[in-house]
Amino acid sequence: MLSRKEALERINEHVLDENLKKHMIAVSAIMKGLGKKLNQNEKEWELLGLLHDIDYDETKDNMEKHGSVSAKMLEGILPEDALHSVKAHAHMFTGIEPETIMDWGLIAADAISGLVIAAALMMPNKKLAEVRVKTVKKKFKDKSFARSVNRDNIKMCEKLGLSLEEFYELSIESLKEVSDELGL
Repeated sequence: MLSRKEALERINEHVLDENLKKHMIAVSAIMKGLGKKLNQNEKEWELLGLLHDIDYDETKDNMEKHGSVSAKMLEGILPEDALHSVKAHAHMFTGIEPETIMDWGLIAADAISGLVIAAALMMPNKKLAEVRVKTVKKKFKDKSFARSVNRDNIKMCEKLGLSLEEFYELSIESLKEVSDELGL
C-alpha cells in the first residue's frame, strides 16, 4: 500500500485545482478518524479519502465517468473494498450502490468535510480551532448555508452507528489534525 506521501505525489500528478487537493486532504483526515473510531484499517481509510477524487480533472466535463475512472486509476494501489467505495461514493454516476461501512463512511466524510470547512471560513479568524459542534449543528439545519452539501449523505454516519453530533465532533477533531495543510 502507498504511503501518504506517495498518495499526495499522485494527487499532484493528476489534480490541478488546489481547493480540490485540500478537499481530498480533508476527506482523508475524516476517513482516518472514522477508521480509528470503527476499529478499521486507518491507513486504508485515510488513503481512500485522499485518493477518491483523483479522476476529477479528467472527468469534470463528463461526470458520468467520475468514480469509475478513479477506481481504474487506483487498481492495484487500493484494495478491492476501497475501489468499491470509490465507485459507490459516485453511485449516481456509476450505478454502484453503497453497501458497506467503508462506502457509507466515504460518502458521509465527503459531505461533512464541505460543511465543516464552510463553517470554519465563517469564523472570525477562519480557523478550524474556532468551530464547535453546536456551530456545525446549526449550519447543518440551515439549508441555505453551504447549499451544495448533501445533508442526506452526512446522515449516512448513522449507518456507522454514529449520531450526527458524534460525527460532527469526530470530523472537527480530525480536520484540526490537518489544519495547517488546509490553511485553516
